[in-house]
Amino acid sequence: MTYRDFWQPLTALYDKGEAQAVARLVMEQRFGLTWTDVLCGQTGDEATMRQLQQQLLSGTPVQYVLGEAEFGGRTFKVTPAVLIPRPETYGLCQWVAADCRAAEADGSRILDIGTGSGCIACTLAAELPGAAVSGWDVSEAALAVAAENARRTRVCVQFERMDILDSFSASAGQQSATYDVIVSNPPYICRQEAAAMAPHVLEHEPHLALFVPDDDPLLFYRAIARFSQTALPPAGRLYFEINPLYAEPLRQMLTDSGFAEVCLRDDQFGKQRYIKAVKP
Repeated sequence: MTYRDFWQPLTALYDKGEAQAVARLVMEQRFGLTWTDVLCGQTGDEATMRQLQQQLLSGTPVQYVLGEAEFGGRTFKVTPAVLIPRPETYGLCQWVAADCRAAEADGSRILDIGTGSGCIACTLAAELPGAAVSGWDVSEAALAVAAENARRTRVCVQFERMDILDSFSASAGQQSATYDVIVSNPPYICRQEAAAMAPHVLEHEPHLALFVPDDDPLLFYRAIARFSQTALPPAGRLYFEINPLYAEPLRQMLTDSGFAEVCLRDDQFGKQRYIKAVKP
């Protein structure tokens, strides 16, 4: 099977450029071929290529097919138990890391709530070598993936099963540690938004990590903000990735909850994607 034979059927799901990019990623990651190799006509094993092609044609995201995703220049294991890391989320990591360096706080105690693949926690542990980083998630399967990613990236992160919506669990977690920084990319998509989502996201990525009730889009933000009021010291910082549709209600909620210096920041695509708040 040639490179063209591999990517052309994928145009049933992707536009031409995306289909070619997916095919090139498969050639590079699964078969170790450079773009020069591909241009010279080299390909992978025929049977394996057909199997991968069929998985892609079923709508399975290429990251799940390959079992890996690039994030911030590092390669993370991904399975259907975790969301595929997005480049926007790396922007949140960069903001947290830059603030810690500016405050000369490389030794910060950092908690990532809803850690999923561990991409945020592992990235911050790698980019802030002196930090003590922890990650919470309600999913045991996600925590197993996160632990593997800590090994892959050669960092030390303390992962723990914790449900931030369970007040008893959250209180138990708060008693065991105080944090300088709390960061989270929580579920923030309302069910009513599902109709506009790409099928490969809706049908394959974990709904537990995606959706909140239509009547309560700030469900996780409120719980994390409430926890942060006692888990953060004065001048402790809270960071969120957000749904741009609810940026203003979230800003108001954090302000009303007593946080100071609440500010929004755009992602690389010009959308309001992050918010930061400081405990007075």
